[in-house]
Amino acid sequence: MSTIKNTTTITDPIIETYRSMIGHRALWMYLMLDEAKKAGLTDEFTEKAIYRCGIIHGEGTSKPADTQSLKNLMKESFKEEIGQKVFEMDIVECTDDYFAVDFNYCPLVAEWIKQGASDEEMPRLCELAMMGDRGIAEAYGCDLELPQTIAEGAPTCQIRFVRKK
Repeated sequence: MSTIKNTTTITDPIIETYRSMIGHRALWMYLMLDEAKKAGLTDEFTEKAIYRCGIIHGEGTSKPADTQSLKNLMKESFKEEIGQKVFEMDIVECTDDYFAVDFNYCPLVAEWIKQGASDEEMPRLCELAMMGDRGIAEAYGCDLELPQTIAEGAPTCQIRFVRKK
């Protein structure tokens, strides 16, 4: 049984539906990794595929706007009220070159816990899922820093997009 604390404070039925959809993504990722492990494969393929997905999403917002400003990333990807409520987000700071957002709940972690993932597995599952965010960061000319994550047992995921020097 997991000791990770990942508790919602927003219980709106519409938000729960969105969380369920994101949880479904976590479920198939978890099952795909389980089958790969049974077949003797590493998770490297997952890392690369999710990163590529992030690049596609990041370029999908940065190229049409003809900007790599992180203000554009926030506007295009983090400003929607539903998304903010799903992850119970707090926008900490946003400039052209730095974007800090905290997630106080993670529907992916919730699903992995439901599937019986151990606390030891959780950080790697999170790292694989966050490869999409690393791809988005790359599309914006940034690095992604994760000072702490819920999957590691912290109360929040601290997500930081930092412009490359």
